[in-house]
Amino acid sequence: MIRGEALYSGKAKTVYATPDPRRYIVKFRDDVTAGDGAKKASMKGKGYYNAQISAKLFKLLADNGISTHYIKMVSEDEMLVHACNMIKLEVIPRNYAAGSIVKKYEFPEGKRFDPPIIVMDYKNDAAHDPMLNDDIAIALGIVTEKELRKIRKVSLRVNEILQKFLDEKGLLLPDFKLEFGKVDKKIVVADEISPDTMRLWKKDTHQSLDKDVFRFDKGDLLAAYEEAARLIAPEIFK
Repeated sequence: MIRGEALYSGKAKTVYATPDPRRYIVKFRDDVTAGDGAKKASMKGKGYYNAQISAKLFKLLADNGISTHYIKMVSEDEMLVHACNMIKLEVIPRNYAAGSIVKKYEFPEGKRFDPPIIVMDYKNDAAHDPMLNDDIAIALGIVTEKELRKIRKVSLRVNEILQKFLDEKGLLLPDFKLEFGKVDKKIVVADEISPDTMRLWKKDTHQSLDKDVFRFDKGDLLAAYEEAARLIAPEIFK
């Protein structure tokens, strides 16, 4: 598939047109940011690990009946995807208390949420992605009530699938971000599922294998991502 003009460039990915208007190419770059872009770096190989982990997890979801925008990898760090009309929501299933929810609410770090908590943020960089509730999401016209029910149901199912898979790899999934888009009016999981968008803890030590390593200067981010990739997608190292 021929890569055309850049349509959108975010903090760590660039979306390109293709000769087929129904298909895009997403390139995972080596850039890494934290704190709304206040902290930035570039690490060779980081985009590769995120792309490969995302591809593996999108395939896992498809195998379990979840519709996604993923089609196939076209290079080591580029994937072909269905063109989506993105929904301006970030949906965060939370299984353990970590990050912003600990700062904002009286939860001790590491508290298990049973059942999981679903948090929704309005995808708006200028407003720093504020949290919203169902009524606000519907009033803004982001989603309908029916679409919101669908998104919640899919998010909880994705959470179940990922938790089971990662548990078998010796990993805990404290929380992760999901984004959704529409393909021919059908809601699908889009964007990425990678250490950039999830917290991954080793079960025995709670060591982070995610972007918190960069956020909080916990060590070598690239080494953490490589370890996550070896656990999640070991086949890429053969």
